[in-house]
Amino acid sequence: MAEDHTNQQPQQPPQPAAPQGFDAQQSQAYAQSQTQPFAQPQPYGQPQAQQPYGQPSAQQYAQPGCGQQYYAPAAQPVYAAPAPKKKNMTPWIVLGVILFAVVFCFTIGAMSCSSAVRSLSNFGMGSVEEELTDGPTVAVIDISGTIQYDGTACSPEGLSSLLDQAEENDDIEAVVLRVDSGGGTATAGEEMAEYVKRFSKPVVVSSASMNCSAAYEISSQADLIYVNKTTDIGAIGTVMQVTDLSELLDKLGISVDNIASAESKDSSYGTRPLTDEERAYYQELIDVTNEVFVENVAEGRSMSLDAARALATGLPFTGEQAVENGLADEVGVFDDTIEAAAQLAGLGSDYNVITLTQSSDLGSLMDLLSESDSDSATSAAAAKLIELLKNEGVLS
Repeated sequence: MAEDHTNQQPQQPPQPAAPQGFDAQQSQAYAQSQTQPFAQPQPYGQPQAQQPYGQPSAQQYAQPGCGQQYYAPAAQPVYAAPAPKKKNMTPWIVLGVILFAVVFCFTIGAMSCSSAVRSLSNFGMGSVEEELTDGPTVAVIDISGTIQYDGTACSPEGLSSLLDQAEENDDIEAVVLRVDSGGGTATAGEEMAEYVKRFSKPVVVSSASMNCSAAYEISSQADLIYVNKTTDIGAIGTVMQVTDLSELLDKLGISVDNIASAESKDSSYGTRPLTDEERAYYQELIDVTNEVFVENVAEGRSMSLDAARALATGLPFTGEQAVENGLADEVGVFDDTIEAAAQLAGLGSDYNVITLTQSSDLGSLMDLLSESDSDSATSAAAAKLIELLKNEGVLS
């Protein structure tokens, strides 16, 4: 017997039974929650779309046994970690400088009073460097620069100390003064000329590009003077300058009142012109000073006062002219001067040559630090500071 399936409805799956105590509406919601399929999970590492705060995302998970739904939180975007910043070394450089200064101050304080006074008194002038000599020696002293009172070999104090060292060293038989100077202070030149005159061993001068004025006064006391053909030498004379700025001050509307103890006390200040009496006075002063210069040249060069005075024109001569007029002895280079000094001392051809110099202010500073027991700490701090500056590219 055939069966009629025309009005037959598809068979529905059985609805899950609601827990006891649920009303009809709660039972229907419970049944829907039990039959709703789970949402498919997203691939790992792919963020979900951002939802406004408080709104559920499209990803929903039905929680069995409860009518409320749980919404999965949206995935947050992943940011790459920032690159580490370059370390700033400037504070360490500043700290290193401060530490070095502290160590230096501590070093000075740790020194005894007598040692500090002795070292600081020599700091501005420099100190004589001890040169080792072995057998007959010719010593060279460089006089290069302005003749003045600065503690160098161009000053009375500096030249005197170097000549004393040569005098006391039995190996040093002669001295060569390598002169390259246009002159300077008249009184400093007079003193230095006197020291050369008193020196007991042979002295020979090697003139470089210039040997003028006060420098030549010093050179005139040597046993021999060598020059190059193009050397400027001589310029025997004395000068002083008084600048009159009074008319310029008037144009600028500047008035200067000099309150002096005597009428001519402000004569060289440049705020007014010299009077005739003041000009005559200064001229006499220059003449007296220059006469000392001329007398030293005449004595050192073994010529008469009149001959020396005739050469005191204030103008320089060339090396060849100086040989002709008696202000120099020979044309020759520096090596010729060394050989001449050795011959005057009777050394023959077997001798040594050294240079007597004075240390710079930096050398004096290092000597000052070395007298303290904490010099190793200072050196270590300085070395670390230098290394740090090199690493930062401040020093090469």
